[in-house]
Amino acid sequence: MQKSIAIIGGGSAALMLASHLDSNKFSVSIFEKNNALGRKFLVAGDGGFNLTHSEKIEDFILKYTPSSFLEDSLKQFPNVALRHYLKEIGIETYIGSSKRVFPLKGIKPIDVLNAFLNQLKKNKTQIFTKHIWKGWNNKNELLFDYNNELKIIKTDIVIFAMGGASWSVTGSDGIWSKYFQSKGIKINPFQASNCAYQINWNSEFINFAEGKALKNIAVLCDNKIKSGELVFTRFGLEGGAIYAFSTEIRQQLNKTNSAEIAIDLKPSFSLEKILKSIQNKGNKSITKILKDDIKLSAIALELLKSKLSKAEFKNSELLSKKIKSLPFQIIDFAPIDEAISTVGGVSLTELDDNFQLKKHPNNYAVGEMLDWDAPTGGYLLQACFSMGYGLAKHLNTTIL
Repeated sequence: MQKSIAIIGGGSAALMLASHLDSNKFSVSIFEKNNALGRKFLVAGDGGFNLTHSEKIEDFILKYTPSSFLEDSLKQFPNVALRHYLKEIGIETYIGSSKRVFPLKGIKPIDVLNAFLNQLKKNKTQIFTKHIWKGWNNKNELLFDYNNELKIIKTDIVIFAMGGASWSVTGSDGIWSKYFQSKGIKINPFQASNCAYQINWNSEFINFAEGKALKNIAVLCDNKIKSGELVFTRFGLEGGAIYAFSTEIRQQLNKTNSAEIAIDLKPSFSLEKILKSIQNKGNKSITKILKDDIKLSAIALELLKSKLSKAEFKNSELLSKKIKSLPFQIIDFAPIDEAISTVGGVSLTELDDNFQLKKHPNNYAVGEMLDWDAPTGGYLLQACFSMGYGLAKHLNTTIL
């Protein structure tokens, strides 16, 4: 006799999970609060759909905080397996110059979503949209608001995949956390991750720089370094090079309400090479040396000038050091709803090794609603896919 499974939430973890559950063993239903599945999945595809990263799985695992939590899932269903599965369902991928993995040119996010939806159809998954989860009744049955009427759902197994608390327009608003807390499940406060960080800019500089990108640089934080690019906003800085330090910046902000980073404006030049170029400038101005010989971009040069006094700019040794390590003070996160992802949510201490809630047998939780962190670059999606796959495999092999 089939057992019934209710999956609450229709994002990437839920799509992979439902695609791999054994339809001979289980009657599977997805309950989604929006009008359709995969809303945040589609938003993630704006500007290029980064599905995963191609680096070795050993290095891949270390991108997560805590890395041990997701190690088994990622080894069970690594980036190579994801690309193979996507190819099986009709989505060819390629590895870009950044080693990130994308669908082939011409394949849109909606095409990837439709490929998953076709798998759900083949797997006889029932989909119920406009179902807003409202917790449990006194019999531990699921309650849903459907068209402003309360609906009770009885099921053998519940899998929560409701996302974190960013991009609430897509349905990830974290409201579910209050129902979990009412059941004694520990919820860690949500905080922004992979977001813009606030800096008090010189007004003249930001009027010039707003919306422009600082490319081919490196960010230094807590004795770590990340190459990439940054984008200047009136609020502060955003971009992959600073998203990579979300954990370190968050820890500093939580501790002292301030965080320190530095920017290497010319990673390809050593300090000695920069200093020698400036000291041997001859009749050239320092600005011309920086432009022509060191090849600082116009935006990098303006940033440097905005941070240094005239005397500091003329001091060749100090100028060289600042080019290699220009310090900035971060004073806050962007609003949580503007973040790409969040940390916080269900404490990992509440789960067993198979994502089951220890206090509530046959209730599981996967995806971004759990308290883990990862940078952008395909790591967020891969983790959700891997958790969904791993849980499906566990249920397929252990539930009689």
